[in-house]
Amino acid sequence: MVENIIELYNISKVFNNGKRRGREVSVKALDQVSLQVRKGETLGLVGESGSGKTTLGRIILGLENQTDGEVSFKGQSVHGLKSKERRAISHQLQLIFQDPYSALNPRMTALEIVQEPLLDLPKEVARQKAVDLLNSVGISGDAVNKLPKEFSGGQRQRIGIARAVINQPEFIVCDEPTSALDVSIQAQILRLLTDLQTKLKLSYLFISHDLSVVRHISDRIAVLYRGKLVEIAPAEHLFDYPQHAYTQYLLNAKPELNPKLAREKLLAVTSDVREFHLPENFEWREFGPDHFVRVDKE
Repeated sequence: MVENIIELYNISKVFNNGKRRGREVSVKALDQVSLQVRKGETLGLVGESGSGKTTLGRIILGLENQTDGEVSFKGQSVHGLKSKERRAISHQLQLIFQDPYSALNPRMTALEIVQEPLLDLPKEVARQKAVDLLNSVGISGDAVNKLPKEFSGGQRQRIGIARAVINQPEFIVCDEPTSALDVSIQAQILRLLTDLQTKLKLSYLFISHDLSVVRHISDRIAVLYRGKLVEIAPAEHLFDYPQHAYTQYLLNAKPELNPKLAREKLLAVTSDVREFHLPENFEWREFGPDHFVRVDKE
């Protein structure tokens, strides 16, 4: 039986952007999104800029409140929990940022950054645990005492990953963690994430513009179009047999290996994207094993 670690039920998010000409202006970033992340899997999340990918990740982590819907972690709803209960769950849910430099405290050493979350451990025990983890991600020797500015982009991302896993979480949102890196370093970081997933039994929501990366690292892929989920399938099956018109349109971008070019190409393809009509009256149709696509209800 498949065990879900994260379950989302009809998640909607509306941002109020103040008033214009005396009228309230709002933007619906997410519209009744329901999906599950299975224990131990990597669920890729793709879609054009503004499709709601990052907002969805932030809602799961409790960094953003949904307007409607419910988030469940290991079968327990996280809505309305008391602060103590919420903190206990928050340790199990972590984030790896797109830009490691802006995410790291520039005044703290790599060791201090990774050790900081270990508040409940004796100082020397916490220090040794942080040193061991930094060593395991490729930061060793005197380097642990360097500041973020003294590291390369790939090394900074390794430090960010170490900080994210130091408290042994069960679920991590990876928000474009390789987009700021060149191709060779990108491959190393993906390999590190895969190794840590196996070793620590992690589950990932992997958000990216780079379709080739998503295809490589994901077990399944979910496709968002303007806040609506339109297709979800095993990674290879989605690429081989895309069913929704928007998924087909995205894949026509022809995935790039270079992350900068990948972003530029996807933005170019989607900047003049034609409108895909998604009526409220729809149903999910199973195209193949574990492959579901949103279709209009007849």
